[in-house]
Amino acid sequence: MPVLNRAAELQDEIAGWRRHLHREPELLFAVEKTAAFVADKLREFGVDEVVTGIGRTGVVGLIRGRRDGGGEGRTIGLRADMDALPIEETSGKPWSSTVRGKMHACGHDGHTAMLLGAAKYLAETRNFAGNVAVIFQPAEEGGGGGNEMVRDGMMERFGIAEVYGMHNLPGLPVGAFGTRPGAIMAATDEFTIKVKGHGGHAALPHKTVDPIVIGAQVVSALQMIVSRVADPVASLVVSVTKFNAGFAHNVIPEEAQLAGTVRTLSPDMREEAEARIRQICAGLAAAHGAEIAVAYHRNYPVTVNHPEETGHAVAVAREIAGEAAVHAALDPMMGGEDFSYMLLARPGAFVFVGNGDTAGLHHPAYDFNDDAIPHGVTYWVKLAESRLAAR
Repeated sequence: MPVLNRAAELQDEIAGWRRHLHREPELLFAVEKTAAFVADKLREFGVDEVVTGIGRTGVVGLIRGRRDGGGEGRTIGLRADMDALPIEETSGKPWSSTVRGKMHACGHDGHTAMLLGAAKYLAETRNFAGNVAVIFQPAEEGGGGGNEMVRDGMMERFGIAEVYGMHNLPGLPVGAFGTRPGAIMAATDEFTIKVKGHGGHAALPHKTVDPIVIGAQVVSALQMIVSRVADPVASLVVSVTKFNAGFAHNVIPEEAQLAGTVRTLSPDMREEAEARIRQICAGLAAAHGAEIAVAYHRNYPVTVNHPEETGHAVAVAREIAGEAAVHAALDPMMGGEDFSYMLLARPGAFVFVGNGDTAGLHHPAYDFNDDAIPHGVTYWVKLAESRLAAR
């Protein structure tokens, strides 16, 4: 089955919404204009219930089916993210960001527009039994908006039994889909390490405890976690991304500060990585007579697809794109995704839709590919109709 005719007909209109959102990006939870645009569109479509302020600035629209009791029964959730990134855009597109230092560099404008298109279609046809909750989430880019919506009681309030998410993927051809059961995206922990030594004149290093030298040993030792602690077939990233120390050529400073990220695909490896970081720092502190403090923050958990729901998602994608264009055993990615919180609360699946040969995610030249719109809209519609088919 190719894309829905109606989805193709709506492509230009949906692309218009997408480009409007692209021009006016907003960050984290401060997505008031975007949320208002979404809520207004949902009301315009005749969505039965539109609730704002879920998880601070999230929006949920409830569309009731007209088969088997006019909306009685199960509810499934379909989720899109709304926030942008603090990046200066260089795409050169006519619809480029008008807000200095902010842009939709991850395609959340496209995700929001595609789910709005699906909501419009589903509100027109209502060819399903039960209810569809369309979820528009703030603060995916580091704010944990998915967790906030779950903590706000969204699943219970709307009776959501299953939940599904979708993200575009540069490099995957337009019209193709990719997913996998189990872990599909990594946990995204963060650490900050403060090395406190004893400063002094750079010409008299023997009278100091040099935090820069010790910090350099910390950086090197942390790499051993991946190369000599983790199973070679396991997935683990330990990256030091900041190293700040010193203020003059001839002064050894008192302190150095390092920071970075740990990416894992299993709870056991997550525990092991944190424990090893703390052990390494304690050992180097003792060896050199320094003080090393580790602040470790557990960020987004692993995004884990549920096998049965992933099977449903794959079946729908294959109906649309054909067997060859659906990658049902996609390699896991070490990026993070706070849809993970929703998958902890309810069974569901996270899939990727092809964005074609474009700049990568989080790149200043990135732009969502509007040719992907009919495929994403069709996926959402057919997923809803198949999961809520009359029994």
